[in-house]
Amino acid sequence: MTIPDWTAAGILPPIDARDPVSNARSPYQATLSDVILRFGTSSERRKILRGWIDYRAELYAVGVESGFQWVDGSFLEDIEMLEHRPPRDIDCVTFYRLPEGQTEQATLEANPELFDLKKVKSNYQVDGFLTNLSLPADKLILRSCYWYGVWSHRRGGSWKGFIEVHLDPLEKSVASKLLDSLNEEGKS
Repeated sequence: MTIPDWTAAGILPPIDARDPVSNARSPYQATLSDVILRFGTSSERRKILRGWIDYRAELYAVGVESGFQWVDGSFLEDIEMLEHRPPRDIDCVTFYRLPEGQTEQATLEANPELFDLKKVKSNYQVDGFLTNLSLPADKLILRSCYWYGVWSHRRGGSWKGFIEVHLDPLEKSVASKLLDSLNEEGKS
């Protein structure tokens, strides 16, 4: 499924309005490269994308390689049109599985700054949240509902779409080269 165009309201549509019960709905599945090509339209946006790629690389380095991220925030909106400013960051919740035998405590201790919201925002321009997919089903459902509820709406209450990108350490090199090529082209 491709990432849809922004609506006239400057947001991703939450559903296909012509077929509201179809699978063409948020979260839209995309690759890291899809997101770079779709949203890497300015130097500010590409800087945020570089931070997100680096954040993902740091997650991989501590064993968080399996799962997916829900991506959202003003980064996925036409914020330049809506508020006459570039996005400040990218919002991301990582739903992850740890390798067999690796504990969450050991992962946290391997790089505590990676799990500190303020430092992640400062270092990577990512509002990064984490949810372990090995949680008991009832807790995992509650967390998923929470994030879906938060990210499927703008702060003013209007309904909007967001994107899902799977974790894939092999994709980093391709995505970095793609982002570098966009920077070289000097798109405004």
